[in-house]
Amino acid sequence: MIKLVVFDLDNVIIDGEAIDEIGKLANVEDEIAEITEKAMQGEIDFETSIKDRVKLLEGTSIEDIQKVADELPLMNGAEDTIARLKEEGLDVAIISGSFDVVAQTVKDKLGIENAYTNSFTVEDGKLTGEVTGPLVSGSKLDVLKEHIEGNDTSLEEVVAVGDGANDISMIESAGIGIAFNAKDSVKEKADVVVDEKDLTKVLDEIINQLSTDVVEDDETEQVEEAEDAEESTEKAEKPKKDGLPESDFVLADTMEGVRKQKDEKEAEIAKVTDEREEFNRIAKEQRKIRDELNASLKENLNKAIEFRNERNEINKKVEEAKKARNEANNKIRNLEWSSGKRDKIKIENEIKKIDKIIETRVLDIKKENQLVKNANDLRKQLMEIHEDESVKGEAQELKKLSEEEHEKVIDFSEKAQAAHEEMLKFFRKTDDIRTAADEAHKKFIEARKNASAKHEEFKSILSDIHVINKKLGSNRPRKRRSASNKSSSSNGNKNREEKERAEEIFDTFKHGGKLSTEELLLLQKYNIN
Repeated sequence: MIKLVVFDLDNVIIDGEAIDEIGKLANVEDEIAEITEKAMQGEIDFETSIKDRVKLLEGTSIEDIQKVADELPLMNGAEDTIARLKEEGLDVAIISGSFDVVAQTVKDKLGIENAYTNSFTVEDGKLTGEVTGPLVSGSKLDVLKEHIEGNDTSLEEVVAVGDGANDISMIESAGIGIAFNAKDSVKEKADVVVDEKDLTKVLDEIINQLSTDVVEDDETEQVEEAEDAEESTEKAEKPKKDGLPESDFVLADTMEGVRKQKDEKEAEIAKVTDEREEFNRIAKEQRKIRDELNASLKENLNKAIEFRNERNEINKKVEEAKKARNEANNKIRNLEWSSGKRDKIKIENEIKKIDKIIETRVLDIKKENQLVKNANDLRKQLMEIHEDESVKGEAQELKKLSEEEHEKVIDFSEKAQAAHEEMLKFFRKTDDIRTAADEAHKKFIEARKNASAKHEEFKSILSDIHVINKKLGSNRPRKRRSASNKSSSSNGNKNREEKERAEEIFDTFKHGGKLSTEELLLLQKYNIN
């Protein structure tokens, strides 16, 4: 059962490392970033790293730092994730080695009540280079334990989300530890790894776990309630204390009639029990199908993203080849103009113009002779123009380069199209899987509701049986469980016996008794400490 979700701040709730951004104000961002990375990798302890980094910020204006804090971007999906967790009734907190000036801004934006961070020491509006707070020398696990002590919450009911070495203590100890875009050392300790910069992926994992918890809790509760109700049949005059509804069952006038009523109710409750268990079986089955589909969905989505990234990288090469081709073509044009080609074209056009006039117009002989002379003069000029051979050679090399780059454009474009088609194929498959997963989830919810309804029917019949047993003076109803229910009952009794034994062991331990390894494991199993 999840009650609390704890987030780190930097690179988790906000998209960035606050102290690195603050370091830019004092022009020490490179030095701070280097220390930050060592701390994230676990190469130096957090206390040393935070003190060394804050020392570099001595003299920085707290007002300027506040401006930086206000501008730090939230992680993608942060607002939706926090809002949904709160809708689910979960407590949300921040535990971070970052600073209250940043955390307060985030709390205001997201409506988070509790944040445990460090603080800058400030004098006359400037940082002194000192830092205080519970996370300078203390661990995040220490702070987490202190928070849950007064909130009726155990570590097993906590989800911890972080990315750096100083998050490991709480990630290891929490019921569910999630490594979010984390270092390898953190991933090794986590139960769940999320490698996308999107907090809704963390939300999906939590919501999925909540759904699982509800089904398992419902099943356990149904079995335990039935067992408790059977054990307290003799107390039918106080049905509410058994968690059962009051019965308005009307008994038969004769004892024979009452016994017949009991047989009928016993048959009825056995039928309802089997029906309830069948709905629970369907719920489990659909939950398994849904979870398998969701896992497959993630795989296909990752494939689609891989092909999308491949396509984008190839398109970059297409653009590079186009650019190189166009640059070569521009150089060719410039060389041709500078080598006299422009003058040749101009003269040739003039000659064509004169020839056309001579051919199409009726001219007096004097004017026609003048035009012929002009054309001959232009032809002489044309013969005198010689293109620069070296320039001509360079133009040919550029033309060859242009053709080669154009071939690349065609080749890369075809590869980009192929990657694009693969991407579309996986995206379409992802949509199909998502539709099937949604359908399985609907069936899961429907089956769970039906099982709950059957359980209410079960309790109502059991209340009637209590009334009958009281009349008959019977202490126990007949055995009526199906084979699957017998197994559940056996497991429930075993768990209860184990827990009672664990409590006895702990009582012996408190009075100086020694524990075996088996006994210690039993205490851990039932969280008895």
